[in-house]
Amino acid sequence: MAGKPKEKHFTHLSIPKPQLLFTLLFFFLWLISHLIFYTSSSAPSNAALFPAEDKKCDPDIAPLYIVPLPSRFNSDLLVQCNNLSPYTDMCPHVAHRGLGQPLSPSSTSWYATHQFIAELIFHARVENHPCRTQDPSTAQLFLLPFYAGLYGSSQFSQTNLTLRDSLALDFASLLPFLPTWPRRLGRDHFLVIGRTSWDFMRPPPSTPDFGANLLLLLPETQNISVLTVERIPWIPHNHYAIPYPSYFHPSTATEVAAWRASVLAHPRTHLFAFVGGPRPPNLEKAAARASILRQCAASPTRCITVECRPDDPSTCHDPNRVLTVMRRAEFCMQPPGDSFSRRSVFDAVLAGCIPVFFSEHTAYTQYLWYAPARPEEWSVFLGPDRSDRIEEELDRIPKPSVARMRERVVEMIPRMTYAHPNASWRELGFRDAVDVALIELTKIVRGNVLQV
Repeated sequence: MAGKPKEKHFTHLSIPKPQLLFTLLFFFLWLISHLIFYTSSSAPSNAALFPAEDKKCDPDIAPLYIVPLPSRFNSDLLVQCNNLSPYTDMCPHVAHRGLGQPLSPSSTSWYATHQFIAELIFHARVENHPCRTQDPSTAQLFLLPFYAGLYGSSQFSQTNLTLRDSLALDFASLLPFLPTWPRRLGRDHFLVIGRTSWDFMRPPPSTPDFGANLLLLLPETQNISVLTVERIPWIPHNHYAIPYPSYFHPSTATEVAAWRASVLAHPRTHLFAFVGGPRPPNLEKAAARASILRQCAASPTRCITVECRPDDPSTCHDPNRVLTVMRRAEFCMQPPGDSFSRRSVFDAVLAGCIPVFFSEHTAYTQYLWYAPARPEEWSVFLGPDRSDRIEEELDRIPKPSVARMRERVVEMIPRMTYAHPNASWRELGFRDAVDVALIELTKIVRGNVLQV
C-alpha cells in the first residue's frame, strides 16, 4: 500500500519500474556527490548569508572590502588570548566576536564587554554588513583587520623594543605590497584600534616608557585612516575617535526604542554620580578625581558613587552596578582617566545620564562624528574655576533644560552603540557606531570633506 501513491505519482513520466529505481539511485548519488564537493571545496562566505537581491547597502556608505591579511595579524592573536594583557585574562572578553560574556544566560543584547575591544566588534560587524563586497575592484573602502590594540597590550611589559615593535613593523612592511594599495596609496584603507593613539606613538627615549609601540609613527601608516577610541587632539591628520564599546549590543530597532523609553522614564533620585577611583596625587589628572570624591562624600544625599578601589577593582567592572547607579543620577561626572577619554562617557549616555566634563579633550575634541556640534545640548563643562562647587553649579541649571539635555543624550544612544554583529540589516533599523564611522569614511574617500 505504501508504494502505490509513488507509482501513481510517476505514472505520467512513463518510466518502467527498473528504470525508475535506477534513475532515483543515480539522482541520489549525483546529489550526494555535489553536496560533498561544495561543502568541502569552499566554506560559505558571509556575503552569502543573505540573498543578493535582499541586501540593501546604505547609499551614504561606500562599498567596502575586508583585506585578507595573514592570520598572525588577527585570529592567531585570539588563540593566545590569555597573553593579550598583562592585567587580565582576555579569553572571556574576546568571546562572542568581542562582545564578551552575556550578562545572563538568556541575554542576546547585553554583554560584559571589555572597554578595549572595539577592533574585534567592528571587524565582526563589517563581515555581515550589507555594504560589504567580495570584489575589491568595486570597493571604495578597505578595512585592514589587524588587531593592533590586542597585540599592543600583549607587549606592554616587553622591555626589548625590537620585539615590542616586531608585528607593527611586519604589518607596515606588508601594506605597499597589498593588491588593493596602489590605487590610492592607502588613502582608501582604514584600521580600527580598540585602544588610544598614545599606545602606538612611543615618545622619545628621554621620556618615560609606558609600553607603547611605533605603529602610528611609521611612514606606511600615514595615509590610512586610523579609528581609535581616543586620538591625540593636536595630531589630527588621519586619526578619528570612535566610541568605547558599552554593554548594549541590540539586534533590532525595537530593542533600542524600548531601552530609550525605559531610560527616559527611570526616576532620578540623585543629582550627580561618579563611577571611578582616585589617582596617585603626583599624576596631573589626579586633582579632578580627588575633588569629585571629596564633594560626593560631603553630600551623600545628592551624590551616588561606585568607587574603584585597588583592593577591589572588579567593583567598577560590574555592568549591572554601573548602569544602576548611573540611571539613578541626573548628571554623571567624567574627569579624565589614565588618558583624556573614558569608557564611562558611553556608559553614561547609555544610562541617559548627562555627562559633566572637566577637560575638553575627554569628548569635545574626540568624538566629532558622534556628538552634537553644540556641547551644551548634551553635556556640562566645569572648568577649573567651577569644578570645586559641582552641586551648586548643577543646581543652577533649570529643570526644563535638564529634561531637554537628557532627551538629547538618549537620542544619541543608537549612534554610540555597537549593534550585535549577527544582527540582520533588515531588522536593525538604525545606524550604529560602525555605520556612522563608515559614513564619515565614505565622505573622506569620495572627497566630500577636507581632511584637517
